[in-house]
Amino acid sequence: MVTTLADVARRAGVGESTVSRVLRNKGSVSQSTREKILKVAADLNYVPNRIAGTLASMTSKLVGVVIPSVGNTVVPEVLAGANQVLEDAGFQPVIGVSNYDPYREEQLIESILSWRPAGLLVAGLEHTPRARAMMKSCGVRVVELLDIDGEGIDIVVGSSHRLAGRKSAEHLVARGYRRIGYVGHDITIDVRAGKRLEGFRAAMTEKDLRIIDSELSPGGGSSVEAGRIGLARLLERQSKLDAVYFSNDDLAIGGYFHCLENGISVPGQLALFGYNGLEIARLTPQPLSTIRSPRVAMGEVGAKLLLTGGRAQVADLGFELIPGATS
Repeated sequence: MVTTLADVARRAGVGESTVSRVLRNKGSVSQSTREKILKVAADLNYVPNRIAGTLASMTSKLVGVVIPSVGNTVVPEVLAGANQVLEDAGFQPVIGVSNYDPYREEQLIESILSWRPAGLLVAGLEHTPRARAMMKSCGVRVVELLDIDGEGIDIVVGSSHRLAGRKSAEHLVARGYRRIGYVGHDITIDVRAGKRLEGFRAAMTEKDLRIIDSELSPGGGSSVEAGRIGLARLLERQSKLDAVYFSNDDLAIGGYFHCLENGISVPGQLALFGYNGLEIARLTPQPLSTIRSPRVAMGEVGAKLLLTGGRAQVADLGFELIPGATS
C-alpha cells in the first residue's frame, strides 16, 4: 500500500498543507513541527509525488533503473537487454548510478519513485532497510537483477553467485590444483563477488583445502591494471601457487598480462580462472577459463517480467562454465 501525504499528516497530527510546506521547504513552520513531520515521513517511507498537479492522470512511461557502476563492463550488457524491451513497449528508462554506495542507492530509489514510474529495475538484493521498505510499499513492480542468492522484494532475475564460486573451485581442484590464491576487490562493497568467494571457499573446505593467500584492491570497482598489480603482489608473497581465482575477468586479464610480461607459463606454472565470460577473455591468445553469465538475457527477462506483471517469482537464468585454456 502506497503511503500518502494524508497518512503523514494524520500520523503527525497536523494538516496536509503543513506537511506539504515542510516537504517542499516552503513557508513558515516551527522547527519542532518540521522535525516531527520529517521523522514521520521517514518512518512511513513516504515518497513525495513530484508529478501531482501536473499530468498525474496520464500513465507513466518511465521505468527507473538503478545500477552500481557505469565503469563495470557487465552493466552495459544488462542495460542493453532491458532497454530494448522497454523501448519496444514504449517505455523510457531513467538511470541512476549508485557507485556501490547503499545510501546513494537509497537516495536514487527515493528520487526515482517520487516521479511515480511504471516500475523499477535494481541491481542486486542487498539494500538499506529504508530502500527496501520504500520498494515494498511503492505500489509498482520491482525487479532485482543479477543475483538470486537472498530474499527478493518482488521479482528476482539472475543466477547464483555462490554456486558459480563453488563450480569454479570444483573445476580447479578436478584439474589437480591445490595451492590456490585469490585476487579480488572489496567484497564488502561488491557483495556478489563476496558470494562467489563464499561458494569457492566452501567447495575448497569440503576437499580439505583452503585459499593460500588473497590480494584485495580497494573499492568495489575493478580493472585490468588492478588485476596485473594484484597478481604481482600476491606472487611476491606466494611464489609456489599453482592457480589463482580472480573475482572477475577484468582482474584475470590483468593477471594474464602479468604472466606474459614475466615469462610465467599459463597454465603450466600458474592457472588462472575468472568470472563473467567477457569477449576480451575469449579473444586473448589463450582464452580465459571463466564462467559466463547471461547478462543481456537478464536485462531482457527482467524488463519483460516487469511489464507483464504476474506473481512474485525468481527467474534463475543459470551460467556456463568455460574451460578455456588458462587452467
